[in-house]
Amino acid sequence: MTSDRTASPAQPSPAQPSPARPPARGTGVHAPTAELPTTGGSVAERDADARALASTLRVRILRICLDEARTNKEIAQLLGKNPATTLHHVRTLVARGFLAAQPERVGARGAREVPYRATGKSWTADLGPGGHRVLLDAFLEELAAADPATVDMGRLGLRLDAAGREELSQRLDEVLEDFRQREPATGGEPWSVFVAIHHDASRDLR
Repeated sequence: MTSDRTASPAQPSPAQPSPARPPARGTGVHAPTAELPTTGGSVAERDADARALASTLRVRILRICLDEARTNKEIAQLLGKNPATTLHHVRTLVARGFLAAQPERVGARGAREVPYRATGKSWTADLGPGGHRVLLDAFLEELAAADPATVDMGRLGLRLDAAGREELSQRLDEVLEDFRQREPATGGEPWSVFVAIHHDASRDLR
């Protein structure tokens, strides 16, 4: 799917006010089961969660620890970073409940290592005003490392009223939620999905 299409209704719709930008939510990191930990209810807790996720590196760490527990050394190797750098970010994610430490294991040289796994809390988190950019930057970094032959991408232009916009968002959410709740396929390959809906200011003459 590689396309850039514009779909328009048969009849022109009346001008709609420019929509307010919705907050970014969810990093696309899921738990293997349907039950997810929830973000804090207070404003202070939500703000603390948003600050913890306001980093492209931390978002990528969560993806790396999605369905396989990883030690800090493994995380650093996969990201091409110094372990001391990633450890700071791992500790931040653990403190806010986005990563959970797993039972210690013995490394190749007999050293005791702590692996970490994503809890899925980030799926329901409000990422705050800058969250859109963080998710996009993480996606672009991951996409740059992917084999182009494995990338399936498309763009679609629409003209929708408020009800149509809400329906589109809801139906996409339903598809993502359906796949999120599925158990990882035994022997399956890792894939990533990035979805974005935005008001197209380039086509708005107002």
